[in-house]
Amino acid sequence: MEVKLAAGSPAVHWPLLVKLLICTAVCVVLAEFVGSATIPLGGSYRIIMLPFLWALLIGAAWGITSPRLPPALRIDLGAQRLASVALQFALLLFIAKLGLLVGGSLPKILSSGWSLAFQEFGHFFGTAVIGLPIALLLGIKREAIGATFSVGREPSLAIIGERYGMSSPEGHGVLAEYITGTVFGTVFIALFASLVTGIGIFHPHALAMGAGMGSGSLMAAASGAIAAQQTPEMAKEVAAFAAASNLITTTIGTYFTLFLSLPFTVWAYGVLEPILGRAKGSSVVEASGGDISEVNNASESADRISLVEIFMIWVGVGLISLAANNIAFKTAPDASTLAGLGIILCCVAIGYAIYKLTRGVVPAVLWVSLVAMGLTHPSMPYAAEIAPLTGRINFLALATPVISLAGLSVAKDLPAFRKLGWRIVVVSLAANAGTFLGGAFIAQLFLGSHA
Repeated sequence: MEVKLAAGSPAVHWPLLVKLLICTAVCVVLAEFVGSATIPLGGSYRIIMLPFLWALLIGAAWGITSPRLPPALRIDLGAQRLASVALQFALLLFIAKLGLLVGGSLPKILSSGWSLAFQEFGHFFGTAVIGLPIALLLGIKREAIGATFSVGREPSLAIIGERYGMSSPEGHGVLAEYITGTVFGTVFIALFASLVTGIGIFHPHALAMGAGMGSGSLMAAASGAIAAQQTPEMAKEVAAFAAASNLITTTIGTYFTLFLSLPFTVWAYGVLEPILGRAKGSSVVEASGGDISEVNNASESADRISLVEIFMIWVGVGLISLAANNIAFKTAPDASTLAGLGIILCCVAIGYAIYKLTRGVVPAVLWVSLVAMGLTHPSMPYAAEIAPLTGRINFLALATPVISLAGLSVAKDLPAFRKLGWRIVVVSLAANAGTFLGGAFIAQLFLGSHA
């Protein structure tokens, strides 16, 4: 996680970071007061709008309308870029909370048998199985490979960049998937997961494993939507299974996409393109009227955020989550709750320190997860005392400020997004739906055989 700001941006200043955290708090408080809303679609079909979705929409609207607001209220480009960077560190708090849930639930998770291992095949092939045919029917050419071999997060950018180059059609496709997923992915997957959960054909554990897509924000949105339709006890299990699945996807996902899903997608493209492809279909780049390779990416900057500022992000987001926890779950920030937050912060700090000491060989989320899981595993001393303290902070309360940062960062991607065209939006959402359904389907098969 060598995080940098956008190219040419000035170094981060504390006033800008403080302003960003205040804006995040405003989004969270407004969203929590709005609360959850259920949209019935007839029969058992329904969609639940959770507070973190309101927070994302409020943050996105704030950033988009900023040029027309008074200067003191604007979320300018620098703040939007900082929000994108802060999001990556804030996610570690959410990962730590889920790791604490996983540790206590590890015996139950392991009892799921092979479902947790083999659902990864559904994750990585589901994107291509659903997304690739749609891309070809819409006339997208080799960009479809980059857009559908995975959900297009940072490791996927690196794989395509090394194999084909980012200026290639495949590079344009994966970058388009990355931007589209950033702008629309969280809202879509939350609504889609809520709808699929309401149908009732999948076990909550299978849905939770489907939510572990290798993206912290997507996992937070999907698992939150699933948990909202469960009993309190099952909601905790959903969070634990989603975290375990996401951990597996994050750790082995790079190798899986490199050696299995990318070759499969290339092969499937060669077979399906002559059948489904439109002969006169133009590429995404041609249809959008330009090159998208100039899109700002946080990894292309020279200015790095300092450790002091990282610590400010962790503490600030943690305190905001306590406010959300109080509003939504009526848990006052007393000594026990503050102790629980302190434990979460320690998990994040220790995990991140190990990540830095090991020179980033494996992702920081792995170390944070392992530290947190170790604290609450039934065989560890003090696990029985730690679990109730950290349990006072609901994982959805931590998800809301994290997703709010995603919303505040969205506006910076809109100029690039306008060049992508509507077709890549459809393909991206289909790929996200495919990885969720694929993981849930495979997990359901093994859960059924295990039963």
